[in-house]
Amino acid sequence: MSSDDAWMGDAQPYLTPRQAGERDAWSEEAAARGRRGSQRLLAVEEVDPPDFVREFLDLGPTDRAVVRRRLILLDGEPIEMADSYYPAHVARGTRLAERGKIPGGAVTLLAELGFTPEDEPLEDVFAATASPDQCAALGLSPSTPVLVLTRFTASTNGEPLEVSVMTMTRHLQYRQRKQAS
Repeated sequence: MSSDDAWMGDAQPYLTPRQAGERDAWSEEAAARGRRGSQRLLAVEEVDPPDFVREFLDLGPTDRAVVRRRLILLDGEPIEMADSYYPAHVARGTRLAERGKIPGGAVTLLAELGFTPEDEPLEDVFAATASPDQCAALGLSPSTPVLVLTRFTASTNGEPLEVSVMTMTRHLQYRQRKQAS
């Protein structure tokens, strides 16, 4: 993907449950630009989460989280690594904890389970140097800068739902659009 292909994406579709038969937000966004968006599920596992995830999800010292690790592709080329963490007590026994694609994405499944995400999650963005594993997965040269977006999402009733850590190549960025009141 050349720098001429860079685009600014909108976060809101990724926070909105999909209707039956609708494609996931990434596939739909890429298709609207004449491209093919897909993802490869790398792992689904129950883990001791990093401290910042544990803190946001309000997990106790022995509580665990389910992480879904994905490689995001544009026209078959990797452009982003995305790790999404969910409280294990929410994810266990659902498709969140199973290896396989979730129709409509995790946000749709969470809504089906009664957890509607808030419209304005907390987001933290910073630049970093890609790790060797990120360079390998994203096809980057050593010491390549990446953009890391961490999105903290709670439900409309205030229950912490998800922490997503997205490591992006310089060509893909998202913005959170505020809803009109």
